[in-house]
Amino acid sequence: MKRILLSIPHMGGLEESYVHQAFASNWLSTVGPNITAFEEAFDNWIGLPSVALGSCTAAIHLGLRLLGVGRGDEVVCSTLTFVAGCNPVRYLGAEPIFVDSEYATWNLDPNKLEDALSDRAKRNKLPRALVVVHLYGQCADMDPILWLCKQYEVPVLEDAAEAAGSIYKGRPAGSLGDIGTFSFNGNKIITTTGGGMLVSRNLAWVEKARFWSQQARDPGIAYEHSEMGYNYRMSNVLAGIGRGQMEVLELRVKQRRAVAFRYRDALQDLPGITLMPQASYGLHTNWLSCFLVDEAQFGASRDELIHALDRDDVDSRPVWKPIHMQPLYAGCKRFGGAVAEDLFRRGICLPSSSSLSKEEQLHVINCIRRVAGEQELSQMDLATSSV
Repeated sequence: MKRILLSIPHMGGLEESYVHQAFASNWLSTVGPNITAFEEAFDNWIGLPSVALGSCTAAIHLGLRLLGVGRGDEVVCSTLTFVAGCNPVRYLGAEPIFVDSEYATWNLDPNKLEDALSDRAKRNKLPRALVVVHLYGQCADMDPILWLCKQYEVPVLEDAAEAAGSIYKGRPAGSLGDIGTFSFNGNKIITTTGGGMLVSRNLAWVEKARFWSQQARDPGIAYEHSEMGYNYRMSNVLAGIGRGQMEVLELRVKQRRAVAFRYRDALQDLPGITLMPQASYGLHTNWLSCFLVDEAQFGASRDELIHALDRDDVDSRPVWKPIHMQPLYAGCKRFGGAVAEDLFRRGICLPSSSSLSKEEQLHVINCIRRVAGEQELSQMDLATSSV
C-alpha cells in the first residue's frame, strides 16, 4: 500500500472537459467563460455575489482593505488557525490581537472576544475588524459573536477557508458576516488546485475587490491607475476545475463526514482518543478528521502516535499551532490562549480525503489500535460501523 496522505484532490469527472474548453478557446488568462460560470455557480450556492481570486489569503487581504483596515489599526483574530488567516493584517500595516478557542467547538470563544472588545473600548481603541475562523469545517458560534461585534460596531470577516459546505443554523459558512472568504487549495473539500473566493451581500464591495484584483486598472484604452491594485484574479483554466468541483460539493461533504464518523465508530472502544466536537447548531463538514489524545488514558502521546503512523506510511499532522505561539507574532496582545495551546498539544489530524478507500482507512485505524495495544479490526468490522 502506498503512503496514505492527509488530504488530496478528488476530481468529479467534468473538470477536465471545462479545462479543455479553456484550451480549445484559448481563454487561458484571468478572463473567460469558466470564471463567469464558476462565480455564478458559487453565487447560486451561497446566495451572495462573489469574486474568484488566486487564493484565500488574497481574499482576506482584499476583504480587510474593504473594511478599512490600515496602518496603526488593530484586528481581532482567532489564534487557533493557519498563519495565512492573519498575515494580511500585517500586509496592511495593522496589528492582530489574538483570542482563544473554546473546547465546545475549538473555535473562537465569544466570552474571550467580549473581554477583548471591552478592553479595547476602555482604551478608546476599538479594533477595525474581526477575522473569525471556521476551523476544520466547523462553524464558530456566530450568533453571540455577531451580537458582540454589532454592539461595538466592529465588522466581521469570516475566514471560511476550511469550511465550504459547512452550515450554521441553516445558513452557509461565509454568508453570516460582512465578508466571507474561501480557499480552494489542493487539500480542501473542493479545489481549483490553488484559489479562493470573496463574497459579500455588499455588491459594491465585491466589484471593488474585483477591480483591485486586476491591478486596479481604470476604464479606458490607456493603462492608467488611480488606486493600488494586485495580481489576484483567478485564471480561466483553474476556474474550469472549480466549475466541475462545485457540482460535487455536496457529495464531497458527505464523503468527508463518513470518513470522520467511521474513525469515530472504529475507535470508540479506545480510551483517550475522541473526535472533534460536532456542534448541534449546524453541519460540521469534518474537512479533516481531528481527534484529541489523552496520553494517560490512551497509553501514548499525540506525538508518539504521529511517529507510529509515519512508520506505517500514514500521513498525520498536529492541530494548528496557535498563532500567538509563533515567533512571527511574539509579543502580540492576546486574550486567553490556554485552550488553544492544549488543543495544539493533544490534537491530531488523520487522513481525511474524500477518496480515501475503506481499505486505506482500516490500515490507519489498525495502526492506531496497535499503538493503543488493542485488537485490530477486520473489513467486516468496519463495514458494520454505523456511519
